[in-house]
Amino acid sequence: MSRFWKIALIVIAVLVVGGVAFRLLHKPEAQTAAGSHRHGGGQGSGDNDGKGQNQPGGPGQDNTPVPVTVEPTVSQNVPVYLTALGTVTALNTVTVNPQVAGQMWTINFQEGKAVKKGDVIAQIDPRTFQAAYDQAVAKQKQDEASLSTAVSTLDRNQKLVANGYVAALDMDTFRNNVAQLKATVIADEAAARSAKVQLDFTKIISPIDGVAGIRNVDPGNVVTTTTSIVTLTQIQPIYVIFNLPEQNLEAVRGAFQNGTDKLEVIALDRSDAHPLDTTGFLQTIDNQIDTTTGTFKLRAQFNNPQSSLWPGQFVNVQLRTHTVSGGLVIPAQAVQRGPDGDFVYKLQPDQTVAMAPVTVAGEVGDSHVMISNGLNVGDQVVTEGQFRLKPGSKVQALKPGEVPKAPAASDADKKKWKQGGGRRGSSNS
Repeated sequence: MSRFWKIALIVIAVLVVGGVAFRLLHKPEAQTAAGSHRHGGGQGSGDNDGKGQNQPGGPGQDNTPVPVTVEPTVSQNVPVYLTALGTVTALNTVTVNPQVAGQMWTINFQEGKAVKKGDVIAQIDPRTFQAAYDQAVAKQKQDEASLSTAVSTLDRNQKLVANGYVAALDMDTFRNNVAQLKATVIADEAAARSAKVQLDFTKIISPIDGVAGIRNVDPGNVVTTTTSIVTLTQIQPIYVIFNLPEQNLEAVRGAFQNGTDKLEVIALDRSDAHPLDTTGFLQTIDNQIDTTTGTFKLRAQFNNPQSSLWPGQFVNVQLRTHTVSGGLVIPAQAVQRGPDGDFVYKLQPDQTVAMAPVTVAGEVGDSHVMISNGLNVGDQVVTEGQFRLKPGSKVQALKPGEVPKAPAASDADKKKWKQGGGRRGSSNS
């Protein structure tokens, strides 16, 4: 078959399909027009009446109140918080190194467990140091005996020198010998104390209350004074360091210096879902502003009784600077964002709503905000159902959790129901 006939067959097939589709689409419309022409008597007027009552936007729905939830504006004392991201830092961090060299005998701590100040956390072979100490003590006793003999000799010759039995030059020798031995004994005491210190260093003592990290040596290893055995961190109490913008410096310093109470600090988890520790207080403000970030550093201290704060952890920090007395508080969901700023729908005495521009001064907990301008105490604001409202809309005010009642049947609906029942009854008769 040639190319011409192929194209011709395709065109004919398209025309046939289009014709069939056209007839199918216009056939119901023609039947509907004929049916309405045949039954265009009294029933047509009834349909028109029904349409006028049920069509959206018809006269039956223009004045229907919109059910909304409203809550009053309340006055309460509102704490004002500054928020920041903070880093948990240990109160003390100690890297434990031995102070004498030797073979590690025992490790007496458990990794990740708490240790107390003064606990023996490791033991180095003490035998060499014990021997050195014993030698120092023996030398001290030997010299003390020599000193005792010299003192006795000096005392005996002191009685004989007056009778000329002992020369004055010999007496000088006796005296000098006693003085020399006294100095030797003092040096021996110092050497013995030094040997005792070295012996005590074989017991490695925890210098703080803290938590032991992962150990770096095992029993049997030979350690030196540069060997790191373990790192201890003190977490009760603990620090949280955070930064605030420099524009908050004056308010924070004023509250920190003039306040009689400590400034409260709360540490929350990264999602702000719940507080980790509420025992914090501001301890210090850094003495300079970071020129690269335009922020200043602060440090808060927490008791951390449950060890919920851990060194290196990131937390959200809330610093309470002051408390606003009699602040106006409304639910946060009442505030809407418009082209001209924030606003709320305020309930009017005639059960309509009006748009009221407001200024949000800050958050109050997780669900409320404080309003500094635009509302008065007792004003009712819409908290649910705003998407169906516009200024002047008639509303049905409901309390939180209240459900609107089911609408009653209108007179027109009752009349239609009665007429329909009569027709069914006559047809049955």
